[in-house]
Amino acid sequence: MRKNSPSTARRQALRQLPSVDRLLAAPAVQSLDLSLSHDIQVDLARGVLDSARSSIRAGEAVPTLEALARHLQRAAVNEFLPSLRSVINATGVILHTNLGRAPLSRAAIQAMASVSAGYTNLEFDLDAGTRGSRYAHLVASLTDLTGAEDALAVNNNAAAIFLVLSALAVGKEVIISRGEAVEIGGGFRIPDVLRQSGARLVEVGTTNRTYVEDYLRAITPTTAAILRVHTSNFRVVGFTHEPELGSLVAQARQRDVPVLYDLGSGSLLDTAAYGLHREPTVQETVAAGCAVVSFSGDKLLGGPQGGLIVGRSDRIAVLKQHPLARALRLDKTTIAGLEATLTHYRKQEALTHLPVWQMIAADTKRLKRRARAWQRTLAAAHATSLTATVVSGVSAIGGGALPGETLPTWVLRLTSTAHSPDWLADHLRSGSPPIVARIEDDAAILDPRTVLPEQDKAVAHALTTLAT
Repeated sequence: MRKNSPSTARRQALRQLPSVDRLLAAPAVQSLDLSLSHDIQVDLARGVLDSARSSIRAGEAVPTLEALARHLQRAAVNEFLPSLRSVINATGVILHTNLGRAPLSRAAIQAMASVSAGYTNLEFDLDAGTRGSRYAHLVASLTDLTGAEDALAVNNNAAAIFLVLSALAVGKEVIISRGEAVEIGGGFRIPDVLRQSGARLVEVGTTNRTYVEDYLRAITPTTAAILRVHTSNFRVVGFTHEPELGSLVAQARQRDVPVLYDLGSGSLLDTAAYGLHREPTVQETVAAGCAVVSFSGDKLLGGPQGGLIVGRSDRIAVLKQHPLARALRLDKTTIAGLEATLTHYRKQEALTHLPVWQMIAADTKRLKRRARAWQRTLAAAHATSLTATVVSGVSAIGGGALPGETLPTWVLRLTSTAHSPDWLADHLRSGSPPIVARIEDDAAILDPRTVLPEQDKAVAHALTTLAT
């Protein structure tokens, strides 16, 4: 008997698929509570059948009506899922830019929810009963923590440095080391910021070595400021030199030129205490005499996105009066979240309440115990095609902070005889909540350092479904 060719077999298999109407009329679909209009159900059914045709053409078997019904139900659920969703970060990258950087403390979340529920004193002085300023809410915390005279917050650090240059250096020269004319995430370049602000860029020194004298020789009657930019997302090593900040400030002050400092991922804690490269703290930079210092709220600070600006009161006053300050201002929820975050530092509880610092300071023995608990969950599911091992690994800081710095960790390493590592990662991302793993050495890796402890049950459930 003559066998059908593969193409003939596929055509026959495709004919076995039901029509849209037959699929929607099937008992397995009728029993579902889709709660959708008929038109939407038709569109979803067409999508499910199109996907089935693609699978058949790829050599897979014809799905049953029950399987198609399950796909339709999943499509109905996904149809109205929000675009922005909560995910579990199992990548081991603490400040993962693509995953929203710093997770917030419970106090910050509660503060943001509280001010969202009704009216607030955002721009109202409760003592005087008159109009107030939204800029005032963060001043006390920021000046207390950093030693600065005044403070202002805008919607991110790129906006902060843009406002600083627009307000203090428009039409004038700003001196910067060639080694600090950097590009940060998303193709955002410091020289472009300078130009857009109306300031004129004057580069001095070389990529790897710049001295105080290089800055001083470049000062002219049209110099508005010297700008230092902390290279927080890369590091130049080897034959390098940069001037000590206090010396640069002192020499520039004699010539009546302020030093501005873009710290990028500014830290209020000493990162060296946790086995990491030492980053300049905001307090040290202010104490060195910089006129204005800007840094991020959602990186090492551990709060919501914001650009925090601290410095001399006369300089900050100019920023507050600039038209851009209104365009870049924060909303009430971000102000509340930042204030709650800063309060953790004022109470000296950042290590115990801020997830970023909890992750950085996490005990490796505890990380190993959590990874082994996940491993036991998978073993209990009797997944014959899956192999789960707990191995040593490294976590990264990420998010434009502490470039190249890693922390030792223990991870769950997943491999399968039936599926590729990409398939395992895809399956984990398709869950609810989605779990984002990383692919490394031909395996899917789950790092407990960046998984919040309260998310362990969700991880265990996802591993159980992975085994079925």
